[in-house]
Amino acid sequence: MRNGVPSGTDERIALGLVIPAGLLGVLLAWALGGVPAASTVRFCADIAGAAVLGLTLAPRLADRIEVPWRMLAGLAGLWCCLEFATSIFAAGEVVGSGVTALSPADFGTYLLRISAGQIGLVILAATAGIALYAAVAFRRPGQRSADLVLVFAAVCVTLRPITGHMSQQPAGSVLAAVHALAASTWLGLLLALGLVVRGRRGWAEALPGYSAVALPMIAAVALTGVLNGLVRLGGFAAFFTTGYGRIMLAKSILLAILLVLGWWWRRSWVAAAAAHRISAAASLRRAVLEVAVMAVVFGLAASLAITG
Repeated sequence: MRNGVPSGTDERIALGLVIPAGLLGVLLAWALGGVPAASTVRFCADIAGAAVLGLTLAPRLADRIEVPWRMLAGLAGLWCCLEFATSIFAAGEVVGSGVTALSPADFGTYLLRISAGQIGLVILAATAGIALYAAVAFRRPGQRSADLVLVFAAVCVTLRPITGHMSQQPAGSVLAAVHALAASTWLGLLLALGLVVRGRRGWAEALPGYSAVALPMIAAVALTGVLNGLVRLGGFAAFFTTGYGRIMLAKSILLAILLVLGWWWRRSWVAAAAAHRISAAASLRRAVLEVAVMAVVFGLAASLAITG
């Protein structure tokens, strides 16, 4: 305790760095190739979706972890609002009038008659449903299922990617689904652990499970990302000569750094946490650092999704 504040509170507040770190990724993408303003909203929506997915998955890592239904309801509601904003930007681009001149009639036409808009409408309904379900579950502890939320969250996370630019490639929809779901699980779970795990014992129980999940997730993200890049760009030269290629190259470099960091954490942090040789605050600081770097990658990925 420090002045009545539980140890680790400052570090949990520091998890708020995920947003500015991701915006740094969007800014980096803009410098490398120029991206629309919609990338910022898309990134925030992706982070909210990953957090919802992570909070529903976290109890599978340790028996002591429970779904924080009130927090989940708030994040799902935020996710719904951000998906609505994403749809507005997308509608402005499709209609050609831009966001500022988009009329309600044009937006309605986009949602009801254009396939991308219909996908967005399904996501809006599903995320709103998650928020409502979580709010009710918080009030009625005996009647709730995290599995139901998990299914809807996973579907929402993959819907936009599987109908995006990767879907135009051979097996592109499968690659997009695996890429999006693996990335959201990878980041969302660690973010969730930073938000809900308490005490040295909590990290000792949950962190080894996360480490076992994170390795195949980051491998899936790297493999599907490289395959998509090579197919889309047509070769290695485009990684240096096009804006899309340069953004993807920056993303790949950061992923490589995260792979090395993950390998080092597995040998040091995970082993120490499992043996109760590291404090909860120290574990939380490491989680904050890794989540911040992941967020930069998410910012770059959101920019690629919009520019693609």
